Amino acid sequence: MEIELVWFVLTLCVAGAVAGITSGLFGNGGGFVVVPALLAVFPFFTPASDELVKVAIGTSLASIVISSARSVLAHKKRGAVDFVILRSWFVWIILGVLGGLAIANHTSSGGLTIVFAAGVLLYSVYFLFPDFVVRPGVTFSMPTGVGKAALAFVIGGFSALLGIGGGTPTVITMVMCQRSIQQAVATAAGVGFLIGLPGAIGFLFMTNASPATMPFGTVGYINLPALIAISIGSIMTAPIGASMAHSFSEKMLKRLFGVYLVIVSVAMFSKAL
Repeated sequence: MEIELVWFVLTLCVAGAVAGITSGLFGNGGGFVVVPALLAVFPFFTPASDELVKVAIGTSLASIVISSARSVLAHKKRGAVDFVILRSWFVWIILGVLGGLAIANHTSSGGLTIVFAAGVLLYSVYFLFPDFVVRPGVTFSMPTGVGKAALAFVIGGFSALLGIGGGTPTVITMVMCQRSIQQAVATAAGVGFLIGLPGAIGFLFMTNASPATMPFGTVGYINLPALIAISIGSIMTAPIGASMAHSFSEKMLKRLFGVYLVIVSVAMFSKAL
């Protein structure tokens, strides 16, 4: 049991470290790393149940609060965070998160797994074929009015369902609207915080499940031991990812991450079907 516990902690610390790097580098909060890692680890410590997917998503959102806050602080030192966008999107993101939580609370474990797998596959297109999604030379203005509200609402709702930080659609939008990739990634980290905090609070108070069906140390749908282990890794590495975002060409990194997302999507589909 002690060896299994050490394996649990080390695995999630590594997952947190990778999530921290991707959070700082891509502004995505790290949920694409954390949720699959938790779903791989939990069955070793608790009987399989329909609640594990929700625990993974809730714990991921809680970890995003920490990793994204660390990323924002690192990017803020470089003056890259657009707080005007964050303030103008705030209310609509929160409303979207509330909508996503309502859907998650009435969706089966298998349904959430399929939604996650489909969402991951959709996002992989951007990382594998960025020029297809963001056409070179094609630019727009940042959305305003109803367009802004709809975009922020959808990002908040979809991200709460998946347990992610909403960084990818934020980055795509800002880059298409003539913002630098560095500013887009930095601001996306802030969006992750706005999504993660209310999302985590919602999952904390959502559950009516029996404690016997939950991993040890779970409060609501958030597993505290896993959250601590993941946060240890992400706190240390988020600044590294932020530094990489300002220092390296990200083309190859995007493609590698895209391949990872495809693998995760296939694994999740096979688990659900």
